[in-house]
Amino acid sequence: METDFLVVGSGIAGLSFALRVAELGRVVVVTKKERMDSSTNLAQGGIAAVLAEDDSGTEHERDTLESGAGLCDRDVVRMVVRDGPPRIADLIAAGVKFVTDEKTGKLDLGKEGGHSRRRVAHSYDLTGREIERALLAAVKEHPQISVLENHPAIDLIMDRKAKDRGRCVGAYVFEESGKVVSYLAKMTVLCTGGCGKVYLYTSNPDIATGDGIAMAFRAGAQVANMEFVQFHPTCLFHPRAKNFLISEAVRGEGAVLVDRYGKRFMDKYDSRGELATRDSVARAIDREMKASGLDCVYLDITSKSNEFLYKRFPTIYEKCRKFGITISRDPIPVVPAAHYMCGGVVVDMYGNSSVDGLMALGETANTGLHGANRLASNSLLEAVVYAEKAWRYCRDHKKEVLGRETPQVDDWSSGEAIDLEEEILINHNWDLIRRTMWNYVGIVRSDKRLKLAKERMSDILKEIEQHYRDYYVSANMIELRNISLVAMMIIEAALQRQESRGLHYTKDYPVVKQEFQRWNIFARRWGKQLWDMDCIKQKRI
Repeated sequence: METDFLVVGSGIAGLSFALRVAELGRVVVVTKKERMDSSTNLAQGGIAAVLAEDDSGTEHERDTLESGAGLCDRDVVRMVVRDGPPRIADLIAAGVKFVTDEKTGKLDLGKEGGHSRRRVAHSYDLTGREIERALLAAVKEHPQISVLENHPAIDLIMDRKAKDRGRCVGAYVFEESGKVVSYLAKMTVLCTGGCGKVYLYTSNPDIATGDGIAMAFRAGAQVANMEFVQFHPTCLFHPRAKNFLISEAVRGEGAVLVDRYGKRFMDKYDSRGELATRDSVARAIDREMKASGLDCVYLDITSKSNEFLYKRFPTIYEKCRKFGITISRDPIPVVPAAHYMCGGVVVDMYGNSSVDGLMALGETANTGLHGANRLASNSLLEAVVYAEKAWRYCRDHKKEVLGRETPQVDDWSSGEAIDLEEEILINHNWDLIRRTMWNYVGIVRSDKRLKLAKERMSDILKEIEQHYRDYYVSANMIELRNISLVAMMIIEAALQRQESRGLHYTKDYPVVKQEFQRWNIFARRWGKQLWDMDCIKQKRI
């Protein structure tokens, strides 16, 4: 399979880029599940941008920088905020139906934690699904774009004869037939989303196994800020509710957090109360749960009418009602869960990674927008802004990008591999990784727990790499291999940061230290094992 652009992932970043770059050449989008299976599809709150007369770019920048705890790239923040409004206009032109005020016709804007103004455009509590619907409809009609479902990428294909450390020329893809095929491209773009499934409790879909970050690292790309895992404070706590998020917009509309006696507690931890940034709210809930010994706290929105809640949050209303919770009269049981990876593949302001021929967009990338903690609803914004920037780069460098020669590459070889007859080898390690990460590398950390996690993860990673060589590849093996490597990156990055900043909180170093106002950047050292990770350089911010 040969194409001009190979996009791995079918969320907002990948589809937005594909629709733009299709004017330059052929685009193949590969996605490991169904095309609607993405974190974008589950995004409830909305997309933040300066869209109101009483708002300003300066205020949005300030809110983003404050949330990022000193590790945002100011130039990136300024660029993303500036480009936000026209990208919202692009989505509307593509058919996205945001909620508007019935009287004025203007966008109905929500307010979420960390924002000083109402600036979140939304489609009630189905914003991600609405965006995904519109983009997929447009992609389906485009003759230059092919979307291949149930085609997980295994590894990037590198031309080691190219300049410097080599050039990415595509990816090995596991087709539905069970055959591994080389997909060659002039430009490969990783848009695989985050890695929430590395934790036992997460708001993410099952596809969020850090595939793009792991593939990029194995290929030699630089990765940074992996210690900053955002835990969403309020996931529905119910034995039959799998990873269902209670949007931050609920707190934006007046919901309060209470303990089992109905007593508010956020004011004890942060003067901003329920509208504090996610890191602060998640830690407060974690402390309340540990102090009380209970499994959850409660989100109380009973101050609002039944009619308002049904209209504003129809999905949340119905999901809770399914489990016997009427949110207009019953507090909602909630618990923090892994939600968003603020780090990822280091990219420039156009989405280019440190590997020639390889871009990364969306949650897979570390652009510098989020720093040590993402501001609510800035993720969809980042995705559409960088999709446009990546397209612009390819357009402005069309001759260079499309003029690249496609090298001869080796076919996939399974060597002496045999069939894996016992899935327990995969299931056991999968469960072990997620429990280890939740118990030792969660919301509150310590050196002792991190070192124990590293010791255990090293052994797990070695075992998985051996399985990968010994047995025929499978979709489950691909995900397990990726999630084990990403887990190790998170642990190693957390050990390197001997302070508490943003989403990384450690009991051994509970304060912010000026000398750690930097990114710790990791890359694979050739000749060493994958689990022997080193910080190759630091970037002062």
